[in-house]
Amino acid sequence: MVLFVAIGRRNHDESTAIDGIATVAAPFLIALAVAWLSSRAWRTPGSMRTSLIVWLVTVFGGLELRHFVFDRGTATPFVIVATLVLGVLIVGGRFAVRRLIR
Repeated sequence: MVLFVAIGRRNHDESTAIDGIATVAAPFLIALAVAWLSSRAWRTPGSMRTSLIVWLVTVFGGLELRHFVFDRGTATPFVIVATLVLGVLIVGGRFAVRRLIR
């Protein structure tokens, strides 16, 4: 996720300094931690149900934190990209690991 933020900032001609990357990634990392704790994801980390819960809590929680706590914008294109990328990273990543293990 942090690497994706760094690439995105670079592509938008924004600073790739650590503080800029942290400002963008922090709401989603906080929401991810909340998602893991609230869903107890460590119990069934490979479950698709758990993956979906973690993804949705991370997306909605991250966007809410970004808007209300970090006072950053939530333009529609950002919401779409964040939702899709987090879906691929969280759900898609777990799906790929499950397929490799089988």
